[in-house]
Amino acid sequence: MRIKTSALWLTSVLKLASHATMGVAMGLVFTLVLSIADPAGIMTLIRHSASPGPTWSMFVGTVVLTFAIGATLTGIIFIVTEDR
Repeated sequence: MRIKTSALWLTSVLKLASHATMGVAMGLVFTLVLSIADPAGIMTLIRHSASPGPTWSMFVGTVVLTFAIGATLTGIIFIVTEDR
């Protein structure tokens, strides 16, 4: 039996959402590791900035968004190339 196109579309969207969620989680973990280990002195720079709160939020948002976009694009590649 052939799968309807709307069901296929919905499963693709759910798969992409799961990849984006994994990217957000990985970005948050990566930011946490960077803030605890501080290998490049990023936290020192953030703490000594004029407004550390917004700077920290911008840093976390940028890293999380980068990871989420990368995971979503990887999900698109996986969905397009999987055997049907």
